[in-house]
Amino acid sequence: MVQAYGADTGNDRAEARSTGPRVRDLRDRWSRARGVWRRGVVLAVCSVLVTLVMVFHAQIPNAVGNLGSLTETFLPWIGVLIPLLLVLALVRRSATALIALLLPVAVWLNLFGGLLTGKSAEGGDLTVASHNVNADNPDPAGTARKVADSGADVIALEELPNDEVAKYEAALADRYPYHSVQGTVGLWSKHPMRDARPVDIKMGWPRALRATVTTPEGDVAVYVAHLPSVRVKLHAGFTANQRDDSADTLGEAIADERLDRVILLGDLNGTMNDRSLNAVTSQLRSTQGAAGDGFGFSWPASFPMARIDQILVKGVEPVSSWTLPATDSDHLPIAARVQL
Repeated sequence: MVQAYGADTGNDRAEARSTGPRVRDLRDRWSRARGVWRRGVVLAVCSVLVTLVMVFHAQIPNAVGNLGSLTETFLPWIGVLIPLLLVLALVRRSATALIALLLPVAVWLNLFGGLLTGKSAEGGDLTVASHNVNADNPDPAGTARKVADSGADVIALEELPNDEVAKYEAALADRYPYHSVQGTVGLWSKHPMRDARPVDIKMGWPRALRATVTTPEGDVAVYVAHLPSVRVKLHAGFTANQRDDSADTLGEAIADERLDRVILLGDLNGTMNDRSLNAVTSQLRSTQGAAGDGFGFSWPASFPMARIDQILVKGVEPVSSWTLPATDSDHLPIAARVQL
C-alpha cells in the first residue's frame, strides 16, 4: 500500500505525543527557575536596607530625637535580623533573597566579627574594676565585697547614695586602704593615691573624679565618671543631650591630662559606637574591644543588651577584659587587666 504524501505515520504521531510533554516539562522547569529568582524581592530589599543602616550608621542624623545615637547604641543587635531574613528566604525558596543576605552578613562580620573571638591573654600588672551599684541597692556591703572578690587593685563605684557611702567604705576598708568619694562616685585602691579631686561634667554636683594612683610601675591617672542617664521617649526620642554635653566636658579634662598613662572607669551611658561620646572615645581604647571575649554587655543585668559601662585606657596595654557576676544592681560589674 502506498502512503499518501504528507500523511502522518504512527511513528510521527508517537513522536509528537512524546515531544509535547518534554516541551511542557522544559517550560515548567524554566518557569520554576524564574520563580526562584523572582520570588523574595521584598526580602532582598530588606537585606539591602539592613546593610545600609550598618554601613551608614554614622550618617543617620541626630537632629530628630538623637536617632543616630540610638541606632549606634544597639547597632550589634541589628544582626538579629539576619537569621530572621534567612529563615524567610528559605521558606520562600528565593535565590535572590539568599544572595542578597550575603551583604548584611559580610558587613556585620566586618563590624563585629572581631568581638566573637577570644582575645584575653595572661599577664598584666594592674587589675581594675568598675560598677554602677544602683542607688537603690538593698545590699551595699555584699555588692562591694563581690566586686572586691575579683582581686582588682583599683575599684570604681558609681551611683553612691550619700547615706550609703559608709557601708561601702566599711566593706572595702580592709582590702583597700586608699579611697576617695566625690559626690556619687568613688575610687578605692590598694596602691597609694593622691591628688583626688572632682571633675566638673556640668551636672551641678560631682559625678566624676580624677586621682593619681602610684603603682609599683609608676603613676597612673585614673578617672571615674557617671555620665547622665538617657531615656527613649515617644514624644522626644533618645533624650541624650545632657549626657552628650557631659561627655564633651569629660573629654576636655582627659585631653588636658599631663600623665601619659590614663584609665577611665565608669558608667558612660553609651557604647563605643555612639558618635556622641567621640570626645572621650577618640582619645582612649576600650579594653573590651582590645582584649575581651565577646561583647561584654553590662546592662541591664537581667538581660544584658549594651555595654554602657566602660574601662577605657591610654598609654597602657589591655591584656584581658571581662564582666563579673551579677550583684543586686541593675548593671553588671566589669573588670580588666592591663600591662603598665
